[in-house]
Amino acid sequence: MDFEFLASTFVTLVKAVPTTLALFGASVVLGALLAIVLVVMRTVGGPILSAFSRVYVFIFRGSPLLIQMFLIYYGLGQFAVIRDSFAWPVLREPYWCAVLALAFCTAGYQAEIIRGGLQAVPPREIEAARSVGMSGFLLVRRIIAPITLRAMLPAYSTEIILMVKSTALASLVTVWEVTGTAQRLISQTYRTMEVFLVATLIYLVINFIIVRLIALLEHRLSPHLRERPRISGEGRTVTSLETSHD
Repeated sequence: MDFEFLASTFVTLVKAVPTTLALFGASVVLGALLAIVLVVMRTVGGPILSAFSRVYVFIFRGSPLLIQMFLIYYGLGQFAVIRDSFAWPVLREPYWCAVLALAFCTAGYQAEIIRGGLQAVPPREIEAARSVGMSGFLLVRRIIAPITLRAMLPAYSTEIILMVKSTALASLVTVWEVTGTAQRLISQTYRTMEVFLVATLIYLVINFIIVRLIALLEHRLSPHLRERPRISGEGRTVTSLETSHD
């Protein structure tokens, strides 16, 4: 191993991290907004909108992301109506094509994750909230949203990590994020092992930070699941598990 080369490679690839994070952030946010729309269509949108939501989820979950990205980047430009539309300044840019492909794909997965979280909300808690006068936005903010978020976090964290790794596909449409920069460096140096090892390390660090942030959020949203210390009759501190055993 040439550690000097590894260090220079690390510096080169780190410069591409902002592009990777920008791809990830933009696609996740756009995908989340679209997923919320899909969930609303699926749950309260009537038979036609519900069917559209189901078909959308089926298509974007059932087809490879790489093909979706190629269709958006290479396929849409073949239609004159697209080239003459207001959207063409965006669709002709590789970066935005990659963002749209990632967002459309993750929206299908996020919609199902959110729908599963909504189904985890106990009906009796909604009835109890309504019995004390909660309705509308207050009901969503105090009851539905916290329970839904807690239920969907484990699956959502997996989807977030997959999205970080999926940004590597943007290199195939000439977006020079971490993987694209690594491939270009390999074509110049022919040192595949060292370059990809450094790229792997960078992805691991990014995913580790994301996992820890989601774990902190899950910890904050689940205080009722944590053991609380209690004072026993002898004056010593015991956990709730020890108290129930006694």
